[in-house]
Amino acid sequence: MTDTAVSTSSANTSSTRFDIRVAAAFFVIYVFWGATFLAIRVVVQEVPPLFAAGVRFFVAGVLLYGFMRLKGQPRPAAVQWRNLALIGLLMFVAEYGALFWAEKYVPSGVTSVLEATLPLITIVLEMFVFRQQRLHWGLLFATLLGFGGVGVLLLPNGEQHFGLLPCVAIFAGATCWSLGSVLNRSLELPGSKPLAAGAMMMLGGGTLLLLSAAIGEMHPFPHVSMRAGLALLYLIVCGSLLGFTAFVWLLARMPATRVASHAYVNPIVAVALGYFVAGEIITTRMLLGAALVLISVFLILRKDKMLAKAS
Repeated sequence: MTDTAVSTSSANTSSTRFDIRVAAAFFVIYVFWGATFLAIRVVVQEVPPLFAAGVRFFVAGVLLYGFMRLKGQPRPAAVQWRNLALIGLLMFVAEYGALFWAEKYVPSGVTSVLEATLPLITIVLEMFVFRQQRLHWGLLFATLLGFGGVGVLLLPNGEQHFGLLPCVAIFAGATCWSLGSVLNRSLELPGSKPLAAGAMMMLGGGTLLLLSAAIGEMHPFPHVSMRAGLALLYLIVCGSLLGFTAFVWLLARMPATRVASHAYVNPIVAVALGYFVAGEIITTRMLLGAALVLISVFLILRKDKMLAKAS
């Protein structure tokens, strides 16, 4: 056997060997991120939404940014701070400010399904707004299928009904997140992804706290019960710090399309937790709409993987 054959055999063996770190990281982005929807629902039932979102991201951002600076990562340049602030406004202020507010009125399971349309919105922006991707009929069909599922989910019926405005707010926030994701690939940012994420969370969280103060959420200062405090701590530690660290770690080791599978696993976890833990209602129409959205996301991620291989 040649040296080349030996090295190839060794590489295949190592690539197929079970890695507990990979399994743990996927568990974090599948389950921990899926549970954040219920945690947000718990927090905003007692704590003002912009204040809660601001505390979550400002604390997580300061900790992550400070940790990366202590590890020796350089401070962002002035132009990078500007770009970080822009993306932070889109991905944390607009997205999570709307999401935290909307979850006061929309069940966590339904919210998670609406948030699962993020890949659909991103595809629309890439194809029709920024022209970063050619029009592919398969992607267009999958996108229409997903939005059809949203229509089924939101049609009024006798079993369950929630306000249209909170759902629109979720979509608007998701659109801002998708826009920030697209810009993230074209603007000059720090080379360290964790440092950049920490800075964006810090800037976005600080802005949310300023907005919270401006609209009177801090007068009087919000009382945080033990239950809401534990849910907020979960969002900071498991949702932001552990979740993002696992996400970035996986992106450095495997294709992005495989890591992006969390987009159709998180809603399943969120709907299950909402039903079994919080007693949220699951209707036939909700299951049908969720199924169409998740099939759509699966097809889009699968098509993206095929296009990436072809190029």
